Amino acid sequence: MAETQGAQALRPCAYHVVRYTPNLVRDEWVNIGILLFDPARGRLVQRLLEEPAEFARVRRLHPAADEELLRRLSDDFASQSTVAGDNPQGYIARLEQTLSTTIQLSPQKGLLAEDLEAELDRLYRDHVEPPRQGRLAEDVTTRNGIRARANQVFRGTGIWPRLERRLRVDEFTYAGDPLRLDYGYRRNGTRGFVQALSLSRDPGQAKVLAFTADAMREKLEHTEFVAVTEAEPRPQENPRHRFVLGLLEARQISVVPLARLAEWSYRLRPTLREGSNN
Repeated sequence: MAETQGAQALRPCAYHVVRYTPNLVRDEWVNIGILLFDPARGRLVQRLLEEPAEFARVRRLHPAADEELLRRLSDDFASQSTVAGDNPQGYIARLEQTLSTTIQLSPQKGLLAEDLEAELDRLYRDHVEPPRQGRLAEDVTTRNGIRARANQVFRGTGIWPRLERRLRVDEFTYAGDPLRLDYGYRRNGTRGFVQALSLSRDPGQAKVLAFTADAMREKLEHTEFVAVTEAEPRPQENPRHRFVLGLLEARQISVVPLARLAEWSYRLRPTLREGSNN
């Protein structure tokens, strides 16, 4: 019975991979994003390169890549999708007519999806993220890997429908700020924000989160911030952990490792307001 109900929840959707082709003569491209839409509900979600390591990979593959163009794409796509409203097919048709020759969409492919946001993460991981060797545990050291595991926890603990996802911060920081916070929620008059943060990789992520928290608190009266990490910080043993933990504690940003995320979610759930961007 449960399997039948799950199958009924699956909806026919379609997606395109966004490709960057800096040299049309050589016809070599690198995947830089995903467009995923549910035609029956008129809903589209999209994600393009956003992490420093992802831009670095493009530079390694194409040293002469137009990075300014790539960094503008997320905002350009978001602006055009806002104009399109609930007509994703029209939006994609317009993109195919107006995109520069170096930015292309792959042929459309179909799939069945229950949750567009979760499916977007999976497609992005499969098609855009650099391929990684080894076990899943190694993948959890990346922000994308932490976020994918957090998605599973939030669905399992029942708070997923009450979370906002991929929140823009430019209204609180500076115009054009490309950062998006992974999750947001509202409870008891407080706005909460949750960001995946890798302890073992770029420590600059912690600096960006600290700066963003300071800027947002200047415009929002009641806020709380949480960083979800791949492991429990070991500040006594690891200088990088000590730096990240000290920086976050100074900004009153809580740290919740994945191993304790379910417990944190269950404590949060009774206080959350209904509603999400799902």
